[in-house]
Amino acid sequence: MIVRPHQHWFTRLFAWHGSVMSKIYSRLLLNLLLSLVLLGVYSWYESLHVKITLAPFSLLGIAIAIFLGFRNSASWARYCEARQLWGSLLINCRSLMREVITLFPGDTHYPQSLKNDLLAFCYCLNYQLRHKPVEEVLQRFVEPQVATLVNAQQTPCNRLLLIMGERVAEARRAGKISDILYQNLNAHLNQLSGILGGCERIANTPVPFAYSLILHRTVYAFCTLLPFALINQIHVFTPLVSVFISYTFISLDTLAEELEEPFGTEANDLALDAICNTIEIELCQMIGDSNCPEKMHPDKQHRLT
Repeated sequence: MIVRPHQHWFTRLFAWHGSVMSKIYSRLLLNLLLSLVLLGVYSWYESLHVKITLAPFSLLGIAIAIFLGFRNSASWARYCEARQLWGSLLINCRSLMREVITLFPGDTHYPQSLKNDLLAFCYCLNYQLRHKPVEEVLQRFVEPQVATLVNAQQTPCNRLLLIMGERVAEARRAGKISDILYQNLNAHLNQLSGILGGCERIANTPVPFAYSLILHRTVYAFCTLLPFALINQIHVFTPLVSVFISYTFISLDTLAEELEEPFGTEANDLALDAICNTIEIELCQMIGDSNCPEKMHPDKQHRLT
């Protein structure tokens, strides 16, 4: 995620980090090269008496803009849902920890154990969504035998929820909490399970490939043929106008691809590491643990992972 301080509008025009220019500049250079070549052979092209008017491009451009808008809206909806799920994760971790601290006054073992389980769940969910091995993070928060057991599961986060549920059930059987309090704690675990399922749904269900493919092909066909229509109307300004229009369409198409997968590590994806870091700091401070990590800040490129 790109976190930039407020900038003057003129300075923002030249922002590079966080934009999609690093991905599409080579494609724009090809469009510029094509426009320059066409401008150089314009006399020969004119002798062919083949003129492509701007009328079909105007109609096609409107259609592409509408479909790009729909696709970006769909990608943005996935991004917002993912952010809401991780916001709910932070809220549930705080609430669950608060209830345990108040239900077990003077008991440092159970809150500490719950803190480790919750952090293991958050970091495992982060690593699972980013297709990274979870063994290292498990060894950091849980016992070696538990880490081995959880790491062997297809969904480590689900196993961690089962372990947390078993510990809550043990507290109820021991008479430390009533049935009503057990239901309250179990409701938070159910919400964590819902968050896990929601994140898995987004990660495992991409935007239909055929829909993305037809829009992708149409955008690049449009940008490739555009100079042939502009050359007869604006002549020497064809490279400038063609590249500007191509930048608009190609950048929107590329941005939709980024937002479509909000759990990745690209510049405009969610800062899952920073969210996990915030949760860890919050839980450590709630139980009075002085071994808190430092708060993560954006790097020199204004990027927060």
